[in-house]
Amino acid sequence: MSFDDLMAYERQTQALSQVAGRLGWDQETVMPRGAGDQRAEEMGAVAAILHERRTSGRVGDWLAAIDDSTLDAVGQAQMRHIRRDYARATRLPGDLAAEIARTRSLAHQRWAEARAREDVAHFLPMLARMVDLKRAEGAALAENGDAYDALLQDYEPGATAAGLEAMFGALRPRLVALRAACLERPAPKGLSGTFDEAAQMRLSRMLAKTFGYDMARGRVDKAVHPFSSGSGDDVRITTRTAADDPFNCLYSTIHEVGHASYEQGIDAAYRLTPLGQGVSMGVHESQSRIYENQIGRSRAFTGWLHERMREAFGDLGVADADGFYAAVNTLKPGYIRTEADEVQYNLHVLLRFDLERDLIAGRLEVDDLEEAWNARFLADFGYAVDKPSNGCLQDVHWSEGLFGYFPTYTLGNVYAGCLMQALARDLPDWEAHLAKGDLTAVTGWLRARVQQHGGLFEPRAVIAQACGGTEPDEGPLLDYLEAKFGAIYGL
Repeated sequence: MSFDDLMAYERQTQALSQVAGRLGWDQETVMPRGAGDQRAEEMGAVAAILHERRTSGRVGDWLAAIDDSTLDAVGQAQMRHIRRDYARATRLPGDLAAEIARTRSLAHQRWAEARAREDVAHFLPMLARMVDLKRAEGAALAENGDAYDALLQDYEPGATAAGLEAMFGALRPRLVALRAACLERPAPKGLSGTFDEAAQMRLSRMLAKTFGYDMARGRVDKAVHPFSSGSGDDVRITTRTAADDPFNCLYSTIHEVGHASYEQGIDAAYRLTPLGQGVSMGVHESQSRIYENQIGRSRAFTGWLHERMREAFGDLGVADADGFYAAVNTLKPGYIRTEADEVQYNLHVLLRFDLERDLIAGRLEVDDLEEAWNARFLADFGYAVDKPSNGCLQDVHWSEGLFGYFPTYTLGNVYAGCLMQALARDLPDWEAHLAKGDLTAVTGWLRARVQQHGGLFEPRAVIAQACGGTEPDEGPLLDYLEAKFGAIYGL
């Protein structure tokens, strides 16, 4: 009886959490500009209620009364999540949780203003407040352990900064060498012309459906920074448009559809329970990145997309489908993580991982962030940051207190490399399906192997099981990148 009571209570908590997420979606898409201060109070109030529910003595009593060994595998997985979340929530003071939520809303607004004005100083006081709060949260959760590792558990349970650093250290040399070799060769010809932004949105919605996104349970809107929000029967995505760069819109959409398809694909029996959402951001990113890159930027799929682009926009300025494929996968200098090619993307992530670890540890102060970012970028990429919106103001994450999130992007790429290797082995004719614009086989494989499980298994276990028991490592990703870009650039 205690388990049933706990799960009924948890269902209400999960529902309230979805409401909080909807407030965030609204703020990013359609909220009136003048509503910011009130929205901050609203989000703080909901966060306070959620924290009170998550730390309630009733939850502690139920947890003490339940013998997990009497439950089936699903029940035990539910308890694993609830016990872990309760332990974390009870370490975090309620007033700190509410203040983080309130500051997150205000800091997001300040970041957007500073980014539009190219004014780092306008954002720094609010960022400093957020960093102080997250240091306090990390210290409370770590209980004398590493504060950054404690924050990381919100995004990738079981991961440690040391483990990620070792993986990233193995990635860096081969990525740097591949990047240098490609950039020494002539760049493929890019698209030319301007591309109607309304037509981009129409095509992006068509692509969302092609990749299996259920529009009856979702919607596509525009935002400054593309994102996915929600789970179950209400999973929304956003994208953005630029008249001179349709790939920004289309591949942002495909990326977010990967996230959304994961949430929509979870077993409906888990809805509004701890298992009813993606198990970690690394696994989440594996879905968005494999949709966007290994599938969406493959030669087979871009051949089909080339025809759809010509139908929508006419002449694209490239000779044929092979030229279009090369244009989709061109390496070129750039500042923006979300616009980076597959080879350089992870170098952008590693920069952020190192800087945010230093911020939380106190080795780097907020007032020195811009200088540290610019120096690291120059060292890694060989050219200087030209303006703040291309530097430390480009990402929304730190304004929202998402310290520990960035490394999951590269971890997701590593997972995606492993999954693609297994998918190609299990579906040897996958490219023939993609060439016809039929993605049901590849997305069905991912739904069956990864998405339907939600939080049933631990993150690395999900990937290992999908790959036939092989533990994930960086090798398949690096092999894939070297083979693909070696062929494109004639290395």
